[in-house]
Amino acid sequence: MPNVVDADTIFKELKSHSISEFFRKNSQMLGYSGKVRSLTTVVHEYASNSLDACEEAGILPDITVEVKKIGDDKYSVLNRDNGPGIPQKIIGRVLATVLSGTKFHRYIQQRGQQGIGGSGCTMFSLITTGKPIHIKSGTGKSAYECDLTIDIKSNKPVITNMVDIDKSFRGLEIRGEFGEVKYEASDHGVYEYIRRTALSNPHANIRLIDPEGKEYNFVRSVMEMPVRPKPSKPHPLGVTTNDLLEFAHNSESRKLSSFLADTFTRVSQSKVADLKDIVKEVDFDKDPHQLSWDEAEKLVKAFKETKWIAPDLDTLSAIGEEQTKATIKNILNPTFMSVVERKPKVFRGGIPFVVEAGIAYGGGAGKETSVGQGGVVIRFANKVPLLFDGSICAIASAVSGVDWKRYGIKDFDAEPVSVLVNVSSVYVPYSGVGKQAIAQEPEIIEEIKLAVMDCARGLQRYMSGEKNRSVQASKYNTIMRYVGQLSENLSEITGVKKDEIEAELRSLIDSRYKKLLEAEAAAEAKETAQAEGEEEEDVGDAPEEESAE
Repeated sequence: MPNVVDADTIFKELKSHSISEFFRKNSQMLGYSGKVRSLTTVVHEYASNSLDACEEAGILPDITVEVKKIGDDKYSVLNRDNGPGIPQKIIGRVLATVLSGTKFHRYIQQRGQQGIGGSGCTMFSLITTGKPIHIKSGTGKSAYECDLTIDIKSNKPVITNMVDIDKSFRGLEIRGEFGEVKYEASDHGVYEYIRRTALSNPHANIRLIDPEGKEYNFVRSVMEMPVRPKPSKPHPLGVTTNDLLEFAHNSESRKLSSFLADTFTRVSQSKVADLKDIVKEVDFDKDPHQLSWDEAEKLVKAFKETKWIAPDLDTLSAIGEEQTKATIKNILNPTFMSVVERKPKVFRGGIPFVVEAGIAYGGGAGKETSVGQGGVVIRFANKVPLLFDGSICAIASAVSGVDWKRYGIKDFDAEPVSVLVNVSSVYVPYSGVGKQAIAQEPEIIEEIKLAVMDCARGLQRYMSGEKNRSVQASKYNTIMRYVGQLSENLSEITGVKKDEIEAELRSLIDSRYKKLLEAEAAAEAKETAQAEGEEEEDVGDAPEEESAE
């Protein structure tokens, strides 16, 4: 008979653990899996924090990233910015306390969201080298430097060697040593991450110094700061029953009607009246804390039956159409590009988002392959490059779902084409805490696909024109090959000098060819103008209360 173990024995070892202990044992969840990816993750976390801090302070970012090799699979990383700095009294909470930050509880769009990234780097330095990170910070009022690490068991910061420095220093400088990492010039390495960061942040100056001492300068292509997004409220569309109950039970409103107006965007008193007509069995004067699951279900159903104005674009900060064009031209210099910014939509939870897409063809577009240039999908979330986990990302899924042959691209993997997609939201639904892939929410996939197809229509017109020009050029070259022989034959027949006949023939052919090209260009321009006019007409005819569905 087998030995039976009682419950008291089974649960004798039950213990609580800190969140930092959990992530120490599961560091791959933060992006620290693989030597190249781990180093890129460190640079990503620091650079994203610098961009967020500079933008919130209204400062055009100047960021320096320096990577040095200091041993086998061991590198030091320096990240310096000209931002507002971090006050001395909270430095430990910001960079050495997991899940402590300024972003998670705010319903506003920012690159960082969880309060894990910077502290995760501090922890990764500790567990791979046993060393603290070194901080140098100046706020304009004071400046200091110190060493910082984390007590993993208690999830609390450990600060040492704190000294005041010349207060003229402004910004934040972080230097750390990291083991089990590797610098590599690949599509997933630090250089590519910085290059793509420059693509999506044209207002930033970014300098990278690699382990060999080579310096890369990505100069800002626009001098204006991006418009700061406003704090947002959830949109009624996309809210689930559990979401609604959570909001209601934490509300300070006294009536259900005022709770709806205070909590959600686009809910006016007239909309509340519309909801009352749909859900007559729900008392809108009741205390929202008393809202039941059944009542919440009926309200969520009523939300979907009501026509709503789309989310306010002021709550979202996209790259911008003109800024995207400027940075694509600056970095990729393609022969053709098309950029589209969609209207804001919402996904599950009532969260607003907006999709931007760009297509670049020729020039520096695409990526190097063994047989030449090939197509590449460049993914961004809140202007942050996503280099890993493409196979599970909503962006890659949407782009692969496009029938590229319809748009003149016979083989996407063998054409010099770059497809850029940026998804901006107050809360990007990442598929993991490593923040390298967007979850495959149906609403987001659909919007990405529509944005890419909008861009692809412009590419189709360009490719069609290029094909026609290629055909005409081939005909022109064929005819020109026989001009010499024809001129000689005509000279024998007419007695006119061969050179005179040849010059006349070449002039005639050039004139006809030029007129043909001009006619084709005019027809192409007319077709483009008509297509753009139809798009503008569609926007102008949109109803005042456009459905966000």
